[in-house]
Amino acid sequence: MGNRGDAVGKHRHRTLLDMTSNTRVVVIGAGLAGVRLARRLGELGMPVTLVGDEEHRPYNRVLLAEVLAGRYSPEVIALPAPAELTRGRVTGIDREARAVRLADGSEIAYDTLVLATGSNPVLPPLRGLFTPDHELPEGVHAFRTMDDCLGLSKAVRPGVKAVVIGGGLLGVSAARALALRGAQVVLAQQSERLMERQLDPAASKLVRRHLTDLGVEVHTDLRVRDVRCVGGAVRSVEMADGYALDADLVVLACGVHPRAGLAKDAGLAVHKGILVDDELRTSDPHIRAVGDCAQHDGTVYGLAAPALEQADVLAESIAGREARYTGTRALTRLTLAGEGFFDLAAFGETEARPGDDVVQLTDATRGTYRKVVVRDDRLVGGVLVGELGTVGALARAWEGAEPLPDDGPLLHLLTNDGGS
Repeated sequence: MGNRGDAVGKHRHRTLLDMTSNTRVVVIGAGLAGVRLARRLGELGMPVTLVGDEEHRPYNRVLLAEVLAGRYSPEVIALPAPAELTRGRVTGIDREARAVRLADGSEIAYDTLVLATGSNPVLPPLRGLFTPDHELPEGVHAFRTMDDCLGLSKAVRPGVKAVVIGGGLLGVSAARALALRGAQVVLAQQSERLMERQLDPAASKLVRRHLTDLGVEVHTDLRVRDVRCVGGAVRSVEMADGYALDADLVVLACGVHPRAGLAKDAGLAVHKGILVDDELRTSDPHIRAVGDCAQHDGTVYGLAAPALEQADVLAESIAGREARYTGTRALTRLTLAGEGFFDLAAFGETEARPGDDVVQLTDATRGTYRKVVVRDDRLVGGVLVGELGTVGALARAWEGAEPLPDDGPLLHLLTNDGGS
């Protein structure tokens, strides 16, 4: 019986390989999610055609600020790209013929198509932001691609006046990188504090202090209204109250939105992002979506960890294995290495509700801050700044959503690395 069972198992394995080896998988997008998926499928013996529209080697977009700061070269953040990489811009999807069209007129047939198209930068509705040819003026840069990063690196020099518009994760990283390159940086944030989506007020103040110590001039509750140009090049940025800031460089760090145009033009269901189910399947059963462009169960994550997790699940699913994506409890991590090292992590709900228990430790001298929020004996969120020895244990407690042990005080959560 054992031999017969082994034979049946081997037969099933061969059948799976035979089935998947004939499946033409095409992945549009050579970012973190697309490259991870192609690599995973390759490990499972499935050939993949990866299509990317950037001329550079695939790279880790999360580390672009480190390239801008001069800590890394573009080669250091390159991803291990699969052999089958096609460079080109996809202009359309023919769902009936199951083929994608490229800008050069060529077509690539697929059995399974995966959209890993990522996201585009949000360009705010500012007067003077675009030239008559609908291009950004000289000196105005988005900060999303390697070309954006290299363009900024070429333009920045000691003493240049740079205005960063947007005080989220990307804006903070860009402002710091420019300051480390010697620029005179002003960071303009429309809301009342920096990184308000991830951090509570106390942690946000520490981020602000860190930037200020590096020479960044930070303005919150400040709305930019106008970009002033002379001869096609930016010269100043005007605020809603009429105050003007001189600017040789302007960096737009106003967030991102899913890059779902291809899917929408093809008639797929799109809301904020491309709608997918637990198998990352779109409204067309032959088309899947992962990463920043995908919307699962009402959520567009826009973070690296969920994109990688989705890619892993999808590889298993395409290979015919049982795999479902049920969402990611994503932790935001920002590590700013080098001069003035700065490290923070935030997860879950960082603001307490009535009835929640909160434990908070602050060391103003060392610039460290730790806070956790507990509800019904479960860790629901936290934020840590500096000396993150406890982040692993806290993240595991939060991700597991298990009741906390009652054999010790909540303070233990913050000091199990030996204290702060």
